[in-house]
Amino acid sequence: MSEIVGVVGMSHSPFATLLDPPAPGAPGAGFLADAERVRAAVADLAPDAVVVVGPDHFHGNFYDVMPPFVLGVEEVVGFGDFGSRSGPLPVAADLAWAVYDGLTAAGVDVAISYSLTVDHGIVQGYEMLLGGTGVPLVPLVLNTAAPPLPTPQRCLVVGKALGAALRTAPTGRVLVVASGGLSHWLPSNDPRDPAVVGERRASLIHGRQDPVAFAAAREPRVRAMAGNPDSPVNAGWDRWFLERLASDDPEAVAALGHEGIEAAAGSGGQEVRTWLVAHAAGGRATVWSSYEPVPEWITGMGIATSFPVPDGAVGGRGRVAAGGVT
Repeated sequence: MSEIVGVVGMSHSPFATLLDPPAPGAPGAGFLADAERVRAAVADLAPDAVVVVGPDHFHGNFYDVMPPFVLGVEEVVGFGDFGSRSGPLPVAADLAWAVYDGLTAAGVDVAISYSLTVDHGIVQGYEMLLGGTGVPLVPLVLNTAAPPLPTPQRCLVVGKALGAALRTAPTGRVLVVASGGLSHWLPSNDPRDPAVVGERRASLIHGRQDPVAFAAAREPRVRAMAGNPDSPVNAGWDRWFLERLASDDPEAVAALGHEGIEAAAGSGGQEVRTWLVAHAAGGRATVWSSYEPVPEWITGMGIATSFPVPDGAVGGRGRVAAGGVT
């Protein structure tokens, strides 16, 4: 029998690895300092394996065939976008198949991949928390860009099924990590959007034919968004979201539905679905969290854990503790 030793929700951003804060107290410095503290706490948990729930940013999945959920069960390769790790990643294959069996037994239809490409949506959180340790992972990629989008309520159902599957797996100590969100506004990637036309629309559908060329065309547009202190971030909503996890009330988030999340947190905020899956898998409230709005990285940068994190200097622009904002 396995034990879920902890759950971590963590924002990701391409610029967390590309734009080093120029000084202590600069935008992003608090997030990176708190991430190091969480990394040390994770080391003390000594997980035997980690399940990472995160999105793909059109490096592994395209609209020729787009699954709402896809589970990597054998070969997993980092794409290497935005300075994230490239090449093969260690995979906990036995745990992956136990997850698959548990999800399908619970009525969750999940696609599987024997050769899965993952990008910074999976790799960044894995590296920040476990990089260099060799702890094998199971990636569960959740589509957050455009249909087929699982509803937030469905994500809670999937998360509960994931937790049950993990607790009956013969793996040992398992860490669950969610990578995604918080609030940020991104250009549409929906092929139905009349603004998404021509070569850009075709690349969203057919980019699998040459994902390196697709990334080479897309990444300059993303990089051009970096460093803008006026990029929209809804810090109030981000803190409200973290407080819901601290109150063990993910249902309040799920009740917003797709439209409510989009209105408050932007198209990129749909990635909080990954947090809902992980929270439901763990089945307990957040006991520690921190938050820093970093418009220069185009998003709110938060971390939430189901386990205590030792005290340290607060480097960010506000810490969210269980029960409220400090």
